[in-house]
Amino acid sequence: MTSFLDDYFARIGYTAVPAVNLETLRTLHLQHNSRIPFENIEVVLPREIELSDEAIFNKLVVARRGGYCFEQNGLFERVLREIGFEVRSLLGRVVLSNPPHMPPRTHRVVLVTLGDEQWIADVGFGGLTLTAPVRLKAESEQETPHGLYRLQQAGPDWILQFRHHDRWQSLYQFEMGQQYQADFVMGNFHSAHWPQSHFRHHLLMCLHQPDGGKLTLTNYHFTHWRNGHAVEEKTLPDTQALYDIMQQRFGLGTDDPHYGFSVEALDTLMSRFDLHGEGA
Repeated sequence: MTSFLDDYFARIGYTAVPAVNLETLRTLHLQHNSRIPFENIEVVLPREIELSDEAIFNKLVVARRGGYCFEQNGLFERVLREIGFEVRSLLGRVVLSNPPHMPPRTHRVVLVTLGDEQWIADVGFGGLTLTAPVRLKAESEQETPHGLYRLQQAGPDWILQFRHHDRWQSLYQFEMGQQYQADFVMGNFHSAHWPQSHFRHHLLMCLHQPDGGKLTLTNYHFTHWRNGHAVEEKTLPDTQALYDIMQQRFGLGTDDPHYGFSVEALDTLMSRFDLHGEGA
């Protein structure tokens, strides 16, 4: 086993011997979601997000930071490949907010082939991300630790949907064609720099829990969810409280010389965007 895998397994608390099978895929998927938070701090600081294998590893594993889809699923794809899975990344268009026009391809997901079946793995879609792989099969309701999902076909493309109360909510539409590193770099640049990107205007964080719960942070608004209901909810009083909850509840590393950040830097950020009290 490589030192990369040893370090990654330590990061997510995985102690089993990995195998190229569905059980390993499911376990890694959930433990990744439960240990490496989704977050966009780099975008709003602002700092450039690098997508090289080394940069993603150093940030998410060594520095114990989190990230968004291009980093999260980039790391997960590399992990699966080094174990021996047949994998490649796809790109999707986020349609969660029902945009009037088809948006650009700004969401990275992972396609896993196991025998004669294909599975979609996604550890980077924030609060509604999958916490288990779903079989690439149309109209099949599939249970995950954090809710019910299904896939629909739209011509040659696929749409991932989430069961929200009594209706199906479309999350993103993805295509099966070959993607290249340049495609991920372009999607990442758009997500981080397009003036209307929601990643630029709100501090976002999410960490799923093995018991089906999840923790979310939108600016100063913290919520602990369980079974779709808020069991703990509060607006944090100041930036120090925000900094503390990132470390204590989300397990976020903040002291790395390259990827860390101080409470003073966070305070400057929050003051600039005037985000206090803006919950979502």
